[in-house]
Amino acid sequence: MKKNRLHKGQRVTAFDYILIIYFLFIIVTTIYPFLNVLAISLNDPIDTMRNVNFIIPRKFTLANYQYVFSNNNLLFPFLMSIARTVVGTVTGVICTAMVAYVLSRKDFYFNKLFTLLFIITMYVGGGLIPEYLLITRTLDMSNKFSVYIIPGLVGVFNIILIRSYIEGVSISLQEAAKIDGANDFIIWLKIIMPICKPVIATVALFGAVGQWNSFMDTYLYARNLSTLQYELYKIMESAKIKIDPHAANIEQVTRSVSPLSVRMAITIVATAPIVIVYPFLQKYFIGGITLGAVKD
Repeated sequence: MKKNRLHKGQRVTAFDYILIIYFLFIIVTTIYPFLNVLAISLNDPIDTMRNVNFIIPRKFTLANYQYVFSNNNLLFPFLMSIARTVVGTVTGVICTAMVAYVLSRKDFYFNKLFTLLFIITMYVGGGLIPEYLLITRTLDMSNKFSVYIIPGLVGVFNIILIRSYIEGVSISLQEAAKIDGANDFIIWLKIIMPICKPVIATVALFGAVGQWNSFMDTYLYARNLSTLQYELYKIMESAKIKIDPHAANIEQVTRSVSPLSVRMAITIVATAPIVIVYPFLQKYFIGGITLGAVKD
């Protein structure tokens, strides 16, 4: 009781106020950019040109989104983006988890050697030109769906993340499965994968975001298999202010769009699927990052 009375009678110090101000500042600086982008995308382009610092649309309009979706050729790129995201994420998770399981095995003789080689690739790369020649000439994947999948099958960071998580799993489970006659593939599929759901969800989220946002591979290798992000990129680049300064009809001016407004609308369109999906994977994402932290 005495302890509770002391706690209730405790005064708020200057340090507490500093903490409150600090956290309010963090909240504002984190949320404001997103609200500003959303407000500009829903605001009249001409009004936006006067001042861009606001979080509530002053003159609400959907003209920017109408301009973005006025392109009738977005359906195929949209389906292509979904296909590459789903296929690329699933195949990437499977291949990455297989490699991570092999590297986590203590009886794998080349464990340390392959781990070292993988880590080296995180710091040293061949560069854009060798990669371009490899994909277009050696592997001949230009304008093929495989160009979206094969280059991103395995990620070194994801391998280390999953391997660290697997190393935390009790080896007795694998030994018991071997006694019952299970081979390595069955152990990986029916024991390791179910246990690794949190880190698998984390890696899947990384892969899906990367696949969904990527457009440079389309620009370089597969323009005939255009994706939504590449089409939005082209729309953003082609957006021009079409305003006649001598126009007497004010409606002609207000129907115009600005590159800034279109860019913000495209940003919302591109990030909306990620924002919608993330809450469902949040608990797995945090758990996977925490439990699968690098131990080496």
